Amino acid sequence: MSTILGLDIGTEFVKAVLAKQGKHGDIEVLGIGKAKQREGSMYAGAIADIPAVVGTCEEALLAVEKQTGEHAETTVVGVAGELVKGSTSTVRYTRKEPNKPITNEEMNEIIKKVQQKSGEYAKKSVALETGNENVEVTLINSAIVSLTIDGYKISNPIGFKGSDIVIQFYTAFAPMIHIAAIEKVCAELNLDLLTVAVEPFAVCRACLGDDLDSNYSGIVMDIGGGTTDIAVIEDGGVEGTKMFSIGGRSFTHQIEEALGVDFDTAEQYKLDYDSGKLDDRLKARVETALSRNLSVWLTGVEVALEEFDSLGSLPRNIMLCGGGAGLSLLQEQLAISDWYTNLPFSRRPIIHLIDVTELPNLKYEENFALDHSFATALGLLRVGTDTLAGAPEENKLRARIAKILQN
Repeated sequence: MSTILGLDIGTEFVKAVLAKQGKHGDIEVLGIGKAKQREGSMYAGAIADIPAVVGTCEEALLAVEKQTGEHAETTVVGVAGELVKGSTSTVRYTRKEPNKPITNEEMNEIIKKVQQKSGEYAKKSVALETGNENVEVTLINSAIVSLTIDGYKISNPIGFKGSDIVIQFYTAFAPMIHIAAIEKVCAELNLDLLTVAVEPFAVCRACLGDDLDSNYSGIVMDIGGGTTDIAVIEDGGVEGTKMFSIGGRSFTHQIEEALGVDFDTAEQYKLDYDSGKLDDRLKARVETALSRNLSVWLTGVEVALEEFDSLGSLPRNIMLCGGGAGLSLLQEQLAISDWYTNLPFSRRPIIHLIDVTELPNLKYEENFALDHSFATALGLLRVGTDTLAGAPEENKLRARIAKILQN
């Protein structure tokens, strides 16, 4: 059976997970690898030094190959950063011949129009932020969130009659330069790149598993070294993804500045904060520095979630992943502070780390050191199996048009 590699190229670490797809949509993990990035390799979640990133990826892949004795046949790589634009658009479409059944060709045309409209918006947003009007963006991920015909929610529109179609459609675009860098890295590593996936979207796919009819709702926060990536899932569909450039490294820099130490020492203090290795005086100083940066980070979370204004209320269940999510002070402040009061939550959010043992349709050996920091790589595997499977169940909307949404 063919293997697939999930390659999470993060600011702090490269994580690689090799797996094969089993029966009934299961993903069986064969081996994992992890390697620390060199300084300056990444900037705000994007590749900044291709040769350095290639070297780090080689280390992670070597660890996988030592465990498994196998090479990846196909690879899925994640993309993140502030210039990755993921949003859900609501489009209303009035059919000229409402008494005729909806065909595949008609749905194809509707989807193309939505993608074109979303792409134009993404290009304008990236151009505004970069000051480059000629920036090129490319479609990374697409997914149907919901669809109604004449006010009735439909799971599969093909064959239905009706006049007014309202479709909610998630699309994510990234600058071509980001994608070209990923393609170059894969070429240097002799990896067959199957697809590129927006990282918080991939984590959502890991949480939803193979259940296309899931009604799960929640918020995913992937806290990496350089960025925090947020995705909102509503009724089994991805409502959108937002990202901002505050991650684990900004906490380390705050300790570095406050205590007058070098970056490596500050990073060790951050890691030792929860281990009991710091004396009370030093721990108090580290906590003060962390708290100062945490208030800025919480503001970033609030601003990102404010953009989901189309939702009547935000899901209360917040799942944390990524290396930065392990900081206990961050978890505590999300759980007990009043950061959420200006947002449309019905009650205080419930905060927890993603438990990989609870991810659906996932199998792996107990000796694998898989934790919340590997959630993105595991999600990339799910995106890969989605892409390879095409449309596994033709009677379901999201599966039926999956091939249309692939690049």
